[in-house]
Amino acid sequence: MNKALRHAVIAGNWKMNKNRAEAKALIEEMKPLVKDAGCDVVICVPFTNLETALAATEGTNIKVGAENCHFAKSGAYTGEISADMLTEMGVEYVVLGHSERRQYFGETDVTVNQRVKAALEAGLKVILCVGEMLEDRENNITAELVAMQTKIALKDVTKEQLKNVIIAYEPVWAIGTGKTATAEQANEVCALIRDVIAKVYDKDSADAMTIQYGGSMNAGNAEELLAQPDVDGGLIGGASLKAKDFAVIVEAATKG
Repeated sequence: MNKALRHAVIAGNWKMNKNRAEAKALIEEMKPLVKDAGCDVVICVPFTNLETALAATEGTNIKVGAENCHFAKSGAYTGEISADMLTEMGVEYVVLGHSERRQYFGETDVTVNQRVKAALEAGLKVILCVGEMLEDRENNITAELVAMQTKIALKDVTKEQLKNVIIAYEPVWAIGTGKTATAEQANEVCALIRDVIAKVYDKDSADAMTIQYGGSMNAGNAEELLAQPDVDGGLIGGASLKAKDFAVIVEAATKG
């Protein structure tokens, strides 16, 4: 991390876990553990837990995010939630382009771009996920694929809007598998993403960009990953559902 240039951000992605009572209990356990964090702390929770999370985190240093939003403001999109609906609630962040959304729900680079623009226009901060499949890495096309995902997702996003974008590098082969990219592998791709930002925008924008790692970061490996110069935080899956484990990761980012 380079805190002189950019924010370190640890964001939990709860995925489809926790009912409202469980969510409140987890947040209450988490609050005292992360209250002195030297990084930004975000929890991205299921839609049904947003009101619970917003109430439980009021007046704390924990920010609340959603796990997705639609690109339309309203309309015949049964089961979807718009970015304006989220901002009206007081939600600050949204995760977009997660590999599970791409894999299971047919999201593409183009629709991710549409969602990114809608979220930014509504005033949300975007955590944009990019990353390669195992076969992509084995075929040595990680750089090309991640660069393409990044460029398409940010198409027509202005330099000013870019200030509200965090990119999360998530190697798909390391999500929920227990496998983790080595610290060097993670840093290599985060640096590649930063280089793409520099070429599309400029060096100042790239230097200011927070780029997270999000492939099975946990309490055991967070310190090593966060010691890398281009890894500015983490998008945390399973470990974000355990307050003490999440706090260890936050502490690693605080010290880094």
